[in-house]
Amino acid sequence: MAPLAARLEAARGQARDPRITVTDVEARLGTRYTVDTIAELRRCFPDKRFVWLMGADNLLEFPHWRQWRRLFTLVPIAVFDRAPYSVRALAGKTANVYASSRLATKDARILADRTPPAWIFFHTPQHPASATEIRAGGRSSPREPT
Repeated sequence: MAPLAARLEAARGQARDPRITVTDVEARLGTRYTVDTIAELRRCFPDKRFVWLMGADNLLEFPHWRQWRRLFTLVPIAVFDRAPYSVRALAGKTANVYASSRLATKDARILADRTPPAWIFFHTPQHPASATEIRAGGRSSPREPT
């Protein structure tokens, strides 16, 4: 993994929407695991609504994450389609354990207001470049025409 400063710079280069702020919050909080970061953010900002964003590849690997079931109870989760992982992820352990907590895509606007566990899966257009290619600058970013 690249040094934190390099990853922050790269992420800032990709965050073209003014509503997105790239931070080193985990370094500032002293947390290492997502579950600890989310718990600490909720403690520090009890009046804010958080939604965890991740790709289907992470949903597939979620049972290997530290305290993954607790994380599902801390924050609503939005999962984005990532070929070729999506089919396996939606048939996987996490999706099955939390099947009754999954919202329909039409309910996306209320996800942040839902009490966890609550999650949604977004089928989205796929960019032809891999994340590794985008980070390396070998292909255009998802917001630029190819």
